[in-house]
Amino acid sequence: MSRFMNKDAVAGYIFAAPFIIGFLFLMVGPMGMSLYYSFTNFQLGRVPTWIGLDNYSRLFFNNFTDFHNSVMVTFRFVFLSVPVRMVFGLMIAYVLTRKMKGVHFYRSVYYLPTLIGGSIAVALVWGQLFQENGVVYNIFEAVGLSGVAWFDSVSLAIYPLVLMNVWQFGAAMIIFAAGLKDIPESYYEAAEIDGANKWQAFFKITLPCLSPIILYNLVMQTISAFMTFTQAFVITNGGPAGGTNFVALYIYQHAFVWRNMGYASAMSWILLLIIAVSTAIILLTSKRWTFYANE
Repeated sequence: MSRFMNKDAVAGYIFAAPFIIGFLFLMVGPMGMSLYYSFTNFQLGRVPTWIGLDNYSRLFFNNFTDFHNSVMVTFRFVFLSVPVRMVFGLMIAYVLTRKMKGVHFYRSVYYLPTLIGGSIAVALVWGQLFQENGVVYNIFEAVGLSGVAWFDSVSLAIYPLVLMNVWQFGAAMIIFAAGLKDIPESYYEAAEIDGANKWQAFFKITLPCLSPIILYNLVMQTISAFMTFTQAFVITNGGPAGGTNFVALYIYQHAFVWRNMGYASAMSWILLLIIAVSTAIILLTSKRWTFYANE
């Protein structure tokens, strides 16, 4: 037994066991069950009955308008929030990797929204800021502009949620900062000798060297944006008129409000397919703009 326990492979499996068990029972198991439920008429509290592709047929034919609206709202949120969040995170990371006093303090401050941004309390406060007669509304009026009732407009309600998502740029910032520190200083010294200014060095050295990091952040931020739920659930509950009814929230409503778990499972797999296709498109097109500096 002692010789068996002293083997490197055995020790590795023992330390990895909590993750492996959690992955099997909390990820693979529920995913398998949801795939099965997507082919049934399962409702909470009732025994599921096999109905084949009826849930998917209902999704694309009977309720296509509602589902299509939810998908379009989600794509709009992704296209608005992810690029701004990436740019903002890169800008702050670039500034905070320069030599300056208190840089560690500022990094902690900028990362703080990421730690608390997904909480219910923060979402409630954010909703109060943008509601009619809220702080943002009063600021608009104070500078001579008419106050905007953000959450009463189908076209405007999504923008406070986008700003809240961008505000939580800390994770992207930390990854960008690590990538910036990994760029050799000799590249910038050679560029300076050749007469390049800071803007030229940024676009000709920094961005090319960061392109793999940009790709990683783009994939992770896109996946995260597609799964956005808390902000819409707490602040708008999908309103007004479905203007913020993201796919994740739409799935929740069918699963736990209307108790139609089979139909919600089918939508979950469609969302997974959407995320997989979006990620594949990013990865396949990345060869056109990702390259390492030594190339």
